[in-house]
Amino acid sequence: MFKPAITGTGVFTPDQIITNDELVASFNAYADKMNAQNAEAIAAGDVEPLQHSSSAFIFKASGIEQRHVLDKKGVLNPDVMHPELRQRSDDEPSIMTEMALKACQTALEQAQVDASDIDLVICAASNMERAYPAVAIEIQKELGAQGFAFDMNVACSSATFGIQAAADMVRAGSVRKAIVVNPEICSGHLEWRDRDCHFIFGDVATASVIERTDDAQGSHFEILSTRCATQFSNNIRNNNGFLRRSRPDGVNDRRDMQFMQNGRKVFKEVVPMVSAHMLAHIAEEGIAPDQLDRLWLHQANKSMNDFIGKKVLGRTPDASEQPNILQDYANTSSAGSIIAFSKYSADLTPGNIGVICSFGAGYSVGSVVVRRH
Repeated sequence: MFKPAITGTGVFTPDQIITNDELVASFNAYADKMNAQNAEAIAAGDVEPLQHSSSAFIFKASGIEQRHVLDKKGVLNPDVMHPELRQRSDDEPSIMTEMALKACQTALEQAQVDASDIDLVICAASNMERAYPAVAIEIQKELGAQGFAFDMNVACSSATFGIQAAADMVRAGSVRKAIVVNPEICSGHLEWRDRDCHFIFGDVATASVIERTDDAQGSHFEILSTRCATQFSNNIRNNNGFLRRSRPDGVNDRRDMQFMQNGRKVFKEVVPMVSAHMLAHIAEEGIAPDQLDRLWLHQANKSMNDFIGKKVLGRTPDASEQPNILQDYANTSSAGSIIAFSKYSADLTPGNIGVICSFGAGYSVGSVVVRRH
């Protein structure tokens, strides 16, 4: 059995930014337009008027101040309210592959690994651009990697589940070097016309190189242990899928064909689930909470992270112990915890221990305990 390690990470951040103020102006213009179109039905009490959003509401609800997206023009157009991305031919790289490659290149450079030495590519993300061929295989081709590749979707836990799968294969010796990449185009599945969630997501891509500790070329994080868990819930759901056209109203513009959640239930049920999961995981490894130097949590909601961090550590974490990137990136699904890890891990010293943890639809929760070398 070999010891696996994370030897490099990379983050691709789109150039376009939408601030809360920009988002609110667009949403409120849309709300005013819809209220005007439905004025008679609203007056008759048959339709509820759409309420305005506000930057203060968004920040209080989430801690988000802005988000990066691939296309802000379509999102901010009250007549469109979704990203408008260029149609690509089947002979050119997909947009997921394009953004994935940029994150992979940074991760490979940090790990001092050549792409041709990679023998496993896992594309782990909450939404895939197509059903088949696997986006991971396209990334493998464009990257020049060897071996095999496959897609994985466990919603917001996709990255940690992907790291567990790669680490297990490295540990067993079936692969030597792997890369887990998370191209998240969350702007495509967000319902920008819904006041309760229009501010939640942003776009990004992350990548992590997993290989044997014996092969590590520099500073790295040994993966001491991984742990994943799932529990079915409908409280976060998207009903879009390839069977859509086979159902009577499947092709209609239905609300359930985009991201939906019951936020209060999610908060109430996920926070204790994740806290108990992390505490049980470190206990199995003989690690006490006061031995943890860093928590890199899923970046969905600041209040959720504050509650989880306090429960796991037994006290309120310092900002340096539990870094947030949510204010700048918004929720980037599975990539969030990897962004936090990539940006806030280089300062740790040999022997320091931390936990990467993501959680979301499923419900799902994945944790990776690492030690700095």
